[in-house]
Amino acid sequence: MKKEQAVLQPYNMTGLELPNRVVMAPMTRNRADNGENTPIEGLHDVYYKQRASAGLIISEGSQVSKRGVGYINTPGIYSEAQVRAWKQVTETVQRAGGRIFIQLWHVGRVSHPDFHNGELPLGPSALNPYGKSFTNEGFKPTEVPKEMTREDIDRTQQEFVKGAENALKAGFDGIEIHSSNGYLFHQFFSSSSNERTDAYGGSIENKARFFFETLDTVKAVFPENRIGVRFNPSLHGLWGIEVSEDTMPTFDYIIEKLNAEYNLAYVHLSEPFTDVSEVPFAETEIAKRYRPKYGGTLMINTNFDLEKANKVIEDGYADLVAFGKPYISNPDLVERFREGVELSPYDKSTFYTHGPKGYLDYERRT
Repeated sequence: MKKEQAVLQPYNMTGLELPNRVVMAPMTRNRADNGENTPIEGLHDVYYKQRASAGLIISEGSQVSKRGVGYINTPGIYSEAQVRAWKQVTETVQRAGGRIFIQLWHVGRVSHPDFHNGELPLGPSALNPYGKSFTNEGFKPTEVPKEMTREDIDRTQQEFVKGAENALKAGFDGIEIHSSNGYLFHQFFSSSSNERTDAYGGSIENKARFFFETLDTVKAVFPENRIGVRFNPSLHGLWGIEVSEDTMPTFDYIIEKLNAEYNLAYVHLSEPFTDVSEVPFAETEIAKRYRPKYGGTLMINTNFDLEKANKVIEDGYADLVAFGKPYISNPDLVERFREGVELSPYDKSTFYTHGPKGYLDYERRT
C-alpha cells in the first residue's frame, strides 16, 4: 500500500484535530469594500468554504482597530457589524468541516494619514519606513509616524484584547497574532524601526516587551492553546526592516521564552522572503534554526511546493506547512496534493481587486 504523504497526515494541534498538515496562509485580498470593512456575505464566506479541506485556515489580516488599518478594503474585528459578518464566515467553514483562525493585525507605521483623518500612523519611533501605502487614491509614500506613548501602547494592547474577545464571539477556532512582516510588533523588535530609550527599546528584552505584554493580556481572555503567533526573523529590505547584529538574538530570545513559558497553538515562521545569503547576520534556514529551540507546534511558510513541504515535515523541522498563492488558484489544494493533480496558475492582476473575479472563480477539478 502506498504510504500517505507527510503533509497529508493528521495532526493534533494542542487538542485541535487537524485532518492534514496543509495550512491556508493568511493573505490580504482587499475584498471588504463595503465602507464598514466587514466580510461580505456571498463572497468571503464562499471563498473560505471553498478551501475548507485545509487542515487549518488562517484568515486574512484583520485590523483590531481603525488605528491599525494600512490598506484599503481590509476587514476588521473591532465592530459588532464585523463580528456578525465574520460569524457568517466561521459557521459556513465549520459546517463544511473546516477549522479557521483569524489573524489579528495592526500595521503600525506602514500606513498613511489618509486612513486616520489626517493624523499620523503609530510606530515605536519617529522613523519613516520609506514604503508605499495602498490608499483609496492609489499608492502613497509613507510618512514619519507618531512615536507611541505609553498610553498608545496600553490602548493598543486593549485593542488586541477586544479583537480576541470579538473573535470568540464570531466563532473562530483560534487567533493568530500578526507579529511579522514589518508590522507593528515587528517594528518594536527591530533596531531599524525602534530607537526608544524607555522600557520598550534598547535591550532585547525591552524590544520584545510590547509583544509579550500583549500576548499575556490576550491569553487572559482567549484560550492560550488556541493562540498562534507569526514571525519573519530574516525579513530584510522590505517594509523598512533591516537585519542587524541583534536581529537573530532577538528572535532567539522570543522563541525560547515562548517555548519555556507558553502553551500556544503554534509558532508560525517564514523562511526569508528575499535572498539573504550575502546579508550579514541573517539566517538563511529559519526552520532549521528554530526547530531545536521550540518544542511546540512549528508552522513554516514561504515558497513551499508539495515536495519541499513533505521533506520539511519528514526531516522533523516543521509540523505544519502554510501555503499562500497556491491556495488562491487551487481551492482544492489538499485534494490535488493527494491525487497528484496539476495546480492551476494564479492571476496576479486579481490579487487585490474587487468582487468575485480571481477570488471565487477558480475551479475545483478533483
